[in-house]
Amino acid sequence: MSAEVTIVEVGPRDGFQAIAPIIPTERKIEFACKLADSGLRRIEIGSAVNPKLLPQMADVFDVHTAVRNLRPHVALSILAPNRKGVELALAHGVEEIVYVLSVSESHNRSNVHRSVAQSLADFVDITALVQGIADFRVRVDLATAFHCPFEGVTSERAVLTVVERLLAARDDIEICACDTTGRASPWAVREFFARCRSAFGADRPWAFHGHDTYGLGLANVVQAFEAGVRVFDASFAGLGGCPYAPGATGNVATEDVAFLFENASVSTGLDLAGLVAVAGQAATIEGAQAGGRVKFLSPAQACRSGITATV
Repeated sequence: MSAEVTIVEVGPRDGFQAIAPIIPTERKIEFACKLADSGLRRIEIGSAVNPKLLPQMADVFDVHTAVRNLRPHVALSILAPNRKGVELALAHGVEEIVYVLSVSESHNRSNVHRSVAQSLADFVDITALVQGIADFRVRVDLATAFHCPFEGVTSERAVLTVVERLLAARDDIEICACDTTGRASPWAVREFFARCRSAFGADRPWAFHGHDTYGLGLANVVQAFEAGVRVFDASFAGLGGCPYAPGATGNVATEDVAFLFENASVSTGLDLAGLVAVAGQAATIEGAQAGGRVKFLSPAQACRSGITATV
């Protein structure tokens, strides 16, 4: 297996959306640039949603434009749950969308206000809309791929059926399975990806989005890696949490995932010291509930990261 992974930073979207006080646009841009300077090459910068429903994301395209100009080497994506969001993203020069739907009916109606069938039909329309746009990337986030806060454990058959429908519409998408509630067991995560890669192709780009609600986030990352996954979502300082998943807390922390893989000699291309510094600043965001476990670096780690350690 390849000893290299890609970490997708989702804090500016998943992390910030869980914070009620509005974060100034300039500060969002500053955080995104610092994350990019820590080596992150893929950042989910926000959501194209109705600002009346999610005021925190009202400035998403201003943030996207600024970061794209300041850090042009970073691939920026915007979550769009419907055709209108995709059209807005296209109008603002976005080059990657993250389409989201839930496998469970109850969560999809709560999260994006329609049935799973309607979301799948909308995805078919969206693929037609972006067909032929050069270098345009599409990712799909499958929420409640393992567990739903309203319906309990998600059946594997339901997930595979949704994946099959998505791939029939567009074959080159990256599919990210999301442990929305953080209740998935490491064994379930490993079996899930093994089954998906067997059914739909091991070479297809699969990703994992974990939450640390029950302290299983990193264990699930390990099992997804063992099953062949090489792309992992994470949020600096563990910011995050789905507003439509009662009790769900933050994502796995970017610095924790980087620390995990560094200690397994798996390359991430990230500057751990830089990530720890940015994560420390997350605690100063009004309304934020910062998490993560890597709060400082040992002298040896600091030396490898090129900073001076105080002992």
